[in-house]
Amino acid sequence: MEFFYAAFKSMGIFAGWPQPLLQGMAMLTIAVIILAGVAVAVMIFSLAERKVAGFMQSRYGPMYVGHWHGILQPIADGIKFLLKEDIAPASADKILWRAAPVVCFTGAFLTFVVLPFGPSFVGAKLDVGLFYAFATSSLVVIGIIMAGWGSNNKWALYGAMRGAAQVVSYEIPLALAVIPVVMTTGSLNLGVITQAQSGWIWQWHVFHPLLLLSFVIYLIASLAEVNRIPFDLPESESELVAGYHTEYTGMKFAFFMLGEYADMFAVAAIAVAVFLGGWNSGVPALDRVIPAPVIFVGKSVLVVFLQMWLRWTLPRLRVDQLMSVCWKVLLPIVLVLLLVFGLLKVLF
Repeated sequence: MEFFYAAFKSMGIFAGWPQPLLQGMAMLTIAVIILAGVAVAVMIFSLAERKVAGFMQSRYGPMYVGHWHGILQPIADGIKFLLKEDIAPASADKILWRAAPVVCFTGAFLTFVVLPFGPSFVGAKLDVGLFYAFATSSLVVIGIIMAGWGSNNKWALYGAMRGAAQVVSYEIPLALAVIPVVMTTGSLNLGVITQAQSGWIWQWHVFHPLLLLSFVIYLIASLAEVNRIPFDLPESESELVAGYHTEYTGMKFAFFMLGEYADMFAVAAIAVAVFLGGWNSGVPALDRVIPAPVIFVGKSVLVVFLQMWLRWTLPRLRVDQLMSVCWKVLLPIVLVLLLVFGLLKVLF
C-alpha cells in the first residue's frame, strides 16, 4: 500500500487531498489489481491443469481442443460461465445459497492482502500477518457449509460436512507447522520472515534442518485445506455428484472455481514466504537483477504446479483414512517436532 500511497501523493492532481482519502485510493487500487490478477491467474491455471493432466496421463485432448495447445479453452470456459442459465433450486434457502460462493471467494481473496510479493509490494504489513492469513482462509469453511445446507440437497450436504470436518481438522497441523519458523524469526509478519531468509540459499534450511520437516507437513496439510487430491472428499464425483457444488451453475460455480484456484495460490505463496525464501532467489547477484515480485510469483507457481502434479498422480483417500492421516500421523509428528525444536532453541 505504501508504494501506491506514495505514487498518488507525488501526483500534482492529488495535491492537498487528505491522507485517509489517499490511503483509501491506494487500498482500492491494490484490491482491483489483486482481483484482476486472480482472474487472469485462474485462466492460466485452468489451462495448466489440463496440460499437466495431459502429460501425466497421456491424454491427447488438452493438446488439440481449443486450437493451438488448447490456449482458447479458458476463454471458452469464461464465456460459458457468463452465458449459462442461473438455475436456483426451488426448495433451497436462497439467501445462504446465493451468498455461499461469495463467502468462499472472499475468504481466499482477503489472504492476498498480507502476501509479500516484494519489500514494497504488499497490501498491508501486519505484525500478525501469518495469523491473519490463516484466519481469513478459514472463512472458506463457512461458505462450504452455507452451500451444502442452503442447496437443500443431500449430496451437497454430505460434501459440506466432509469439507467442514476436513478443513477444520487439517488447519491444526497446518498452523502448527509454521510455528518453528515463527520461533526462529520471532515474528508473525510475513515480510520479516521473508527478510530473515535473505542471503545465500544455504543460510536458512541447512542450519535449521527440522524446518524441512515442517515444510513437508505444511505442504500435505495445505492440500487438504484446498480440497485437492488425494484430499478432495468434499467434492468426490464418484460418490457425491459434485459435493457442495452440485446445485450451482453459471457465475456462482465460477466463483467457487475462482476461490479454489485463489486458495491454491494463497497457500503456495504462504509456503514460499515462510519456507522457501519469499522474494529472495538465494543468490544475491540474481536478486539485484530479477524483480522481487517475479521471483515470488515464480516460486508460488512452481508450488501450484506441484499441487497439480500430485492431483493427477495420487488416488483419493477414504474418509476414515483422511482423518487418520491428520489426527494419527501429522498431528503427533508436528507436536514432537515443536517439542524438539523448542528444546534445541532453549539449549543452543
